[in-house]
This record gives sequence, structure tokens and C-alpha cells, in this order.
Amino acid sequence: MPAVPARTPARPPRTDLVVLGVEVALVALAGLVGAVLNRRGVGLHADAAPLYATWRPHVGWGTPAAVLVAAAAIGAGVRWAGGARWAPLLGVAWLASAAWTLSLALVDGWSAGFTERLTAQAEYLHEVPGIRDVPATLAGFTERILDFQPDSWSTHTAGHPPGALLLFVGLDRIGLGGGTVAALACVLVGTSVTASVPVALRALGAEPAARAVLPFLVLLPGAVWVGASADGLFAGVVAAGLALLAVRGRLAPAAGGLMLGFALYLSYGFVLVGLLALVVLALRPADRIAALLSAVAGAATVVVAVTAAGFWWWDGYQRVVERYNQGWAADRPYGYWVWANLAALVLSAGPALGPALRRAVLAGVAAIRPALRGPGARLVGPVVAAGPTVLLPVAAAVVVLAADLSGLSKAEVERIWLPFAVWLLVAVAHLPPATRRWWLVGQAATALAVNHLLWTVS
Repeated sequence: MPAVPARTPARPPRTDLVVLGVEVALVALAGLVGAVLNRRGVGLHADAAPLYATWRPHVGWGTPAAVLVAAAAIGAGVRWAGGARWAPLLGVAWLASAAWTLSLALVDGWSAGFTERLTAQAEYLHEVPGIRDVPATLAGFTERILDFQPDSWSTHTAGHPPGALLLFVGLDRIGLGGGTVAALACVLVGTSVTASVPVALRALGAEPAARAVLPFLVLLPGAVWVGASADGLFAGVVAAGLALLAVRGRLAPAAGGLMLGFALYLSYGFVLVGLLALVVLALRPADRIAALLSAVAGAATVVVAVTAAGFWWWDGYQRVVERYNQGWAADRPYGYWVWANLAALVLSAGPALGPALRRAVLAGVAAIRPALRGPGARLVGPVVAAGPTVLLPVAAAVVVLAADLSGLSKAEVERIWLPFAVWLLVAVAHLPPATRRWWLVGQAATALAVNHLLWTVS
């Protein structure tokens, strides 16, 4: 009996390939213009613009491990994600994502790629030894944000609310200080998005989509920056908070509100997460109002507590805008970064982003078109009916565009936008199933190329 040939994945349709071509052109143009501007001495402060990195082709002992993880995820992983039992699937996916992230980090070496990433002068750990009194730190935090004063905070600490610093202070206080533990925390919490995002989708009635998205979260190209930067950890906190808003039960939305309230003190930009939170709550199959009230109460609890401790968020934000313009941001040209940021996002979220997002938008338009044609068009119902695989990535895209146009995200968005990129990738559920392995190959190849051609910095 002749052997049955192995079934090969179908090639992506022509329209998807056209969008892929646009993405490639965008990245190439951003790289070319960035190189010209750097050569002319324009203050991009990014040697490998549009990425904050330097050109340094290299390999490391993480290289074969990363290739093996990618091969396993693209091969058996896709098939297993479609039919495995839910709880074991999430556990294995989280482990696979952590292995992928650690392997990419170790391409740069154990010290330079992992343990020393968070110990530089600009990082949070630089400030940890000087924190003796947490209440006093909170009360006086805002006064140390501006630069060019003897006790000004280091770059990352000054650029964020105090929650990020206090996380690392907390680890240090319980005996888990140092760069290795901090980097491992960023990886483990950051890769938890591989579980949180599918949990949210399943809770919102989209389990097939959750299974389809999961391999793309495992092989997220942004894992290059998850291991190790605090922005990876931030992505994990935000994703867990949003997932809790989706889960049924009385306590879950309140816990989600607490986490998202705390996220406001990790990054000022997370006020934009409010849009994603509203979308998740609107998509809940029941108890929307009760969940909203619980979530608001949870978030308000954090805000009240931190404010009572002496840190007023709005004052901190105003000082950060001033500090932002004391540094490189004053040099970095808005006219370049406002579009080059999107090229950096493509490299972080991967080439599947464009075709998937186009399909999600078309699906959303198809869902609301009948309502637009009817008398007295009512859009709320049809918009909600479009489902999480449309509304979540579209909401994430709106958030990203708002951050981009604000001018407060000029460069380094490949890591800063990680908390939004993972929700953009929900749109991959709209890619034809037969083509998903091709897109996963592109996702993995993007991460491997970036990690081996460039020396990324956080």
C-alpha cells in the first residue's frame, strides 16, 4: 500500500500576502530612513532604528534551543492546541512560552542576555538598595522625577509610577533580590499572557479562537523583549487583570479591578487599558453591570490606598511629561517615529499581525453592516455580537494609535507596547486554519532574525 503523503499547509491567500508585503515595505523603509537620519546626526538615539538596538550579528547557546522550541510549537504544538484538555494545554503552553523566551535571551549569553539586563544604571534595580522607607518613598516620589538634580530617579524609575519600583523592592525584601531573580520574574509573569489571553477568550465564549491564538502567543516575537524587561512583566499583569474581568464569579471581576488598578502604577500609559477593560466587560455573557461595579471598586481601592500613602498619579504624570522632554525625547523627531513606531510593532507582534487585523476589521464590518442598513440604526448589539476576536484586537489597535499619536511613545515601543500587542494577536483567529503554520514560521523567523542580527537593549 503506497504511503500517504503528509498534508502540507496551504499557502496564504493573495490578499494576505499583499498585506505582508506592505509590512515588509514599512519595516524596510523605517530601517532605511532611520539609517540615513542616523548618518546625518539626527537624534534618533536608536542605532538600528526603528528598533532600540545596535547591529551585531551573533549566535549563542540559546540558538539551538530556540530553534527546537519553535519547531515543536509549529509542528506538534498546533495540532495539540486544537484538541488537548484545557488545563494541561495552558500549563504546557506557558512552559513552552517561557522556554522560547529564555532561549532567545540566552542567545546573548547568560549574563549579558539575562542576569544583567535589569542591573544597569537606568533600571529599577539601581534604586532598590536606597529604598529604606516605603511610605516615605511614595510620599516623596514625585519630587525626584525631574532630571538634573542630585537625587533624581534613574531613567526607568522616573518614567513610571512607583508601582514598578516597589515590585522589585518587594522581591528584595523577601530575599529574592538581584538581577537573576528579577529577570526570571519578568519572564515568568510576562509569559503568563500565554494562559491569560486564552482564558479570557474562553470565558467570553470563544474557545476555538483561544486554541487558535495560543501557538501565536507561545512564539510571540516580542519574547525578545519579555526576556528580560519590566514591560514583559507589565504585560502579564495587564493580561491577568483583563482575564479576571472576563471570568464568571463574584470575586473575579473585583480581583481583576485590583490588578488593573495596580497596573495604573506600573505605567502611566495603562490608563488606556480602560478601553480594553470596557470591551471585556461588554462581552461578558452575563452580570455585566455587577462585574463593572466590582471592577471599579477594586481599581478604586488601589487608587485610594496609593493616594493616601502620598503619591498622586496626576502630579506624577505631569512631572513625567516634563522629564520626558528633558531627555532623548526632545531630540527624537516625531515625524519619523509616528510611523516608524508601527514598523517596530510589526517586528514585536510579528508579520501575522497585518493580515489578521485586516480580517478582523472586515469581520467587524460584516457584523454591523445589516444594522447600518436598517431604520434607526442600533449598533451596540451588532458590535457586541462581532465577538472578542474582533473587538479586542480593534480596541488594542485604537489604544496603540492613541499612544502613538500622543508623541509620548517615540521609539522603544517594541517593548513598551507588549501589553497591547498580545491582544492585537487575538485577530489571528481569523486567519484560515490551513495557513496558520506558515504564519507561525514567519513569527518564529522574525524573532530569530531580530535576536541574532541585533543586540537589543531594554
